[in-house]
Amino acid sequence: MPTGLTEDAGWEIGVSRTLPGPVEALWEFVTSEEGVALWLGPGVRLPTEKGAGYRTDDGVEGELRSYRPGDRVRLTHGPTTVQMTVSPGRSEGSAVLRFHQEHLSGAEEREARRAHWRDVMDRIEAALR
Repeated sequence: MPTGLTEDAGWEIGVSRTLPGPVEALWEFVTSEEGVALWLGPGVRLPTEKGAGYRTDDGVEGELRSYRPGDRVRLTHGPTTVQMTVSPGRSEGSAVLRFHQEHLSGAEEREARRAHWRDVMDRIEAALR
């Protein structure tokens, strides 16, 4: 089976980065209006109730599947599913941010989303400085 293709979730991609600062501060930022605009899209208010919908300024619709404060958000994003998690880093005072997207259409979309999530990480890291 090719890299990135799974039996359960089809094509998927995961990107993570260790960032300076405590988990709580990272969570607060990525779930704030400014942070959500960087990873989900400008104009989106992150839903916190399961089943609640959202729509990005560029027309992508989705709904919240799960929201665990301080830990993870899982939501549909068009035909795909995106999960964002925050966890403690290996070194004290650091946190790990992860984005995982599944049900992608194929290898090409997987590579496009890898580039997208890396860019998102760069923009989040710059905003936290």
